[in-house]
Amino acid sequence: MKLFLSDPLRRQLGFISGSGASKGGVELRTAQSSRDLAYRLRLIARDRGVAAAAPSGGTLHGLALLEEVWQRLVGGYLQSRDSRFLHRALEVLALQMGDEALQEMLDRFAAEFLSIDSVVSPDAEIRGDASREVTDRQEVFRELLVFWLIHSNPAVKPQIDLLHDCELVEGPLFETFSSAVEKLLASLPGLDDQDESLLAMLWAPYRAAPDSIGQQLRWLLDRWGKLLSGLEGQIQLSIDVIAEEEAPRFAGGAGPIQAPALPPESEGGQASYSQDGAWMPELVLVAKNVFVWLDQLSKAHGRPIRRLDEIPDQALESLARSGFTSLWLIGIWERSLASERIKRQAGNPEAMASAYSLRRYQVAENLGGETALSVLKERAARHGMRLAADMVPNHTGVDSDWLLEQPDWFLGEASCPFPSYSFEGPDLSPSPRVGIFLEDHYWDRTDAAVVFKRLDRSSGETLFIYHGNDGTSMPWNDTAQLDYLNAELREAVIQTILSVARRFPVIRFDAAMTLAKKHFQRLWFPQPGDSGAIPSRAERGLSKAEFDRYMPEEFWREVVDRVSAEAPDTLLMAEAFWLMEGYFVRSLGMHRVYNSAFRNMLRDRKNAEYRALVKETLEYDPRILGRYVNFMSNPDEATAVDQFGREDFYFGVCTLMATLPGLPMFGHGQVEGLGEKYGMEYAQAYREEPADEAMIARHRWQIAPLLHRRELFAGVERFLFFDCVDGTGHGNEDVFAFANGTEQERVVVLFNNSERDTKIRLHESVPFREVTSGDGRLGPLRTTKLSEGLKVGSARRLMLRFNDRVSGEEFLLRSTDLDSWGLDVKLGPFQCRVFEDFS
Repeated sequence: MKLFLSDPLRRQLGFISGSGASKGGVELRTAQSSRDLAYRLRLIARDRGVAAAAPSGGTLHGLALLEEVWQRLVGGYLQSRDSRFLHRALEVLALQMGDEALQEMLDRFAAEFLSIDSVVSPDAEIRGDASREVTDRQEVFRELLVFWLIHSNPAVKPQIDLLHDCELVEGPLFETFSSAVEKLLASLPGLDDQDESLLAMLWAPYRAAPDSIGQQLRWLLDRWGKLLSGLEGQIQLSIDVIAEEEAPRFAGGAGPIQAPALPPESEGGQASYSQDGAWMPELVLVAKNVFVWLDQLSKAHGRPIRRLDEIPDQALESLARSGFTSLWLIGIWERSLASERIKRQAGNPEAMASAYSLRRYQVAENLGGETALSVLKERAARHGMRLAADMVPNHTGVDSDWLLEQPDWFLGEASCPFPSYSFEGPDLSPSPRVGIFLEDHYWDRTDAAVVFKRLDRSSGETLFIYHGNDGTSMPWNDTAQLDYLNAELREAVIQTILSVARRFPVIRFDAAMTLAKKHFQRLWFPQPGDSGAIPSRAERGLSKAEFDRYMPEEFWREVVDRVSAEAPDTLLMAEAFWLMEGYFVRSLGMHRVYNSAFRNMLRDRKNAEYRALVKETLEYDPRILGRYVNFMSNPDEATAVDQFGREDFYFGVCTLMATLPGLPMFGHGQVEGLGEKYGMEYAQAYREEPADEAMIARHRWQIAPLLHRRELFAGVERFLFFDCVDGTGHGNEDVFAFANGTEQERVVVLFNNSERDTKIRLHESVPFREVTSGDGRLGPLRTTKLSEGLKVGSARRLMLRFNDRVSGEEFLLRSTDLDSWGLDVKLGPFQCRVFEDFS
């Protein structure tokens, strides 16, 4: 594919790596050559003070494809309809412009854009050598017509002015020619025998998408497929490359998190839940950034506490008393030395490496190593707590053992995908055999490269390895992306997971959704038309059939099955977003999956949306509710008190978290009301924050007792969710009301997530599919009354007595009234009630 460039610009560019001159233009055979040219043009535009006019690689690739389309149309299809089209067009233009003016236009265009000195008629004697060519007048006119069509494209006006910058296009002669050509094409019929003129037809893509080369190419692909035979793949690639360049990036982290979606039958297929161990349903998790926690414990106890085996029994006892049955130790593994250097050079001289940039899965020696872990594990068990750990399967640190010894396990290229990258900074490698270099612009924070350089000093081989990336934010510059199309790598990761499982009964998988087949392909080997996530990956795309040959099965399904067989009684928890939550637990077999909608929607008081999510799940498969991890804060996001405050709003949502089915997950310092967000590189807290004794006390009497009774709330077999009707008979979407319990004991929970007083009635549940207690199978869709859920008869002389755990009030209600009308409840702003002890 050729791209027109003016002769002065070609001279300034010189010969461009990966592309060559062809009739004065530049051949752009690949997206890489387009990026090379874009880089050179960006330097020229910067020197001229018009940096904004520099085209991107995708724009150049798209323009070259448009030129190819117009070449085919003008040189092929038009002449097939009228073999004398070019001859007749020249005759008409000679009459309109004058023959001398037309000849001058052709000569000047040929000289400035085709490297041809003169243009003659076909029957003239042709003489010339490599530097002086004499050619056909009609051939030059065909090139000029294509050039004019490209120059007229409104989507790239600033870029075209740079590419076509010369005296010809800015002078009156070109204006005269443009007017004449426009008039000529407007007088000719279109190619589809409709009333539309040829000019209107040729400009149709411009009218359809005046601001986007990518959308123009999409329009051509959709409308003119027959004319583009053989070009479809290149056009789709160009569309994908442009989409990559235009995809939004979020410098502050991932983009907006969507609510969970229920997997369609085509994706979800037959339900394949993992069997819970007896202890799993009632698990309550608390997260601790381990180095920050040890520093806080040191200050609280007045002595250095640096190792895992030095954690005081009082601290473990306090966690257990709060209702926690699992302790998630964030950051216990040996971390990347390079990550620490990067963090410190970025401005924090006390920073550690990131907890998610790892060298190997061994407990860090400065925490006491594996021996200290064994001691802590035994002591935590005496307090009824199991330990949990992270596993980061998507990537390693840039200097991990695997990166040094097994570079073929990572996604890399032999040549750098972007010519603007340079790697002249410090060597971050711990090994003299291997050099590791970040892209230079990371150090001054002016860019975020997608690759870093690995140099094998023994062989001289250079690889450019991709940083870990989820496509929503900037690449994680202290990580290296693993290649899951490599079967050997997949097995190595599974063996690592098994080794973690043998030490920790609870494993949390970081960014697990990135390794689901559909998303790993979307990010790294996108199908045509499915790109835009990570720059430079569109040209590495694979069809689904090709991708499936490399990765025939879901990685996570294999992990779940292998752990079940080789490390049984391990709870696997996935951090998964992107509408994958239901799929992860129902089809891939994860025991638990993050439910960020709980935090997001309740915090933002999108009560109707969250109620709708619960109702849809109950109609589809209630078992999914029991597999959610509900939380109010995440370790790498704002704290719970920052998002929910410290008063009734916080404790109402916290009560829901403690009483809904699923796994409640508490953040570091949440019970104590601490507001600092601890970075994954923190070795200590930076704010002097005293514990909020009022929050601790309220947790102790309102939340902890609920967590200690998780057997009442964790299951879905007896879970009933209610629509609430106010005094006027209208539904109240701000109130969450549900019942649950065991065979012997039932509870009812209500929370008014609004600032208004309300009075509501509970009577009949929303529709749900009944879950059989024995085998977990689903029954038909049905509803039931609250009285039936509470197992209360309707005998006339029976009175029902129950208490509200939160307020301490006791209530009496006739069983006949409950059966006939339901339960009337008044709720103040953000008030919650937990009715129990029904008798």
